[in-house]
This record gives sequence, C-alpha cells and structure tokens, in this order.
Amino acid sequence: MSKILKLFDWSRTGSSPTPQEAIQRLRETEEMLSKKQAYLEKKIEEEIMVAKKNGMKNKRDALQALKRKKRFEQQLTQIDGTLSTIEFQREALENSSTNIEVLNNMGFAAKAMKEVHQKMDIDKIEKLRDDITEQQEVAQEICDAISRPFGETFDEVMTFQVINQN
Repeated sequence: MSKILKLFDWSRTGSSPTPQEAIQRLRETEEMLSKKQAYLEKKIEEEIMVAKKNGMKNKRDALQALKRKKRFEQQLTQIDGTLSTIEFQREALENSSTNIEVLNNMGFAAKAMKEVHQKMDIDKIEKLRDDITEQQEVAQEICDAISRPFGETFDEVMTFQVINQN
C-alpha cells in the first residue's frame, strides 16, 4: 500500500488515532513531500540544462523542456502549499497535546491540594496562631526584662508571670 493510501486508511486501527500517532504520520508525510520537492527541484534543473543546451540548435526541444520545467514548478508550488498546511496542522496538534498534558497535571495538582486541605482544620490553625502569638509575647516580655538595666526595680508581677510560664 502506498504511503498516501496508508495516510487515509483509518479503518485498520479501529479507533481514533492518538495525538502521538497523528503527529508521527504528519511527520512522515512531511518527509515524503520534502523528498518529492528535492526530486522536482532536480528535474527543474535538468530541464533548464536541456533548454540551454538546445536553445539555439533545436528550439522545439528547448521549448518542450521549458514547458516541462513549468509543470514541475507548478507541482513544486502545490507541494509547498501542502507542506505549509501539514506543518500548521502538526503544530496545532502538538500544541493541543501539550495543553491536554498541562490540564491533566493541573487537575492532578488540584486533587493533591484538596487532599492536603482536607487534612487541615481551621480551628487547629487558629489555635496554633494563638499559641504562637502568646509565645511571642512571652519572648518579648523576657527580652524586655533582660534588657532593663539592673539598677531599676523589677515589676514583681511580671517576674512572677515569666517564672510561672516557664
């Protein structure tokens, strides 16, 4: 089966192709068309050489060579357009595939975040914040007590609180 027929033979897979399969097929088609481009460019050069060689000697052969060259150039133009279309489709498919992967990963991360948040209790967080604030206040009172010069009198109530909290 020719490569062109293989491209349109969807019945053999039985289901829709994966994005990777479609991208691979598009790349294969690009490769095939690129080879045909190179072949046509070579044929165009050959026809130019024939036309130059027969330009003054055999005008009829030279004219035929130029006509063939023109047909080859038209085919080359069509292949260029087809290649552009295939490249655009492949790039769009690659971008879509990337977007699907990104969305899947974002969904995965959202589920993980939901799991983490289910394990958190807002009341425990508030109590923890209160405990931290209280300990910071105690630490500040201790720093204040230590930083006062020794000549000053201590507030017995504050000293008693500091000692009882430790």
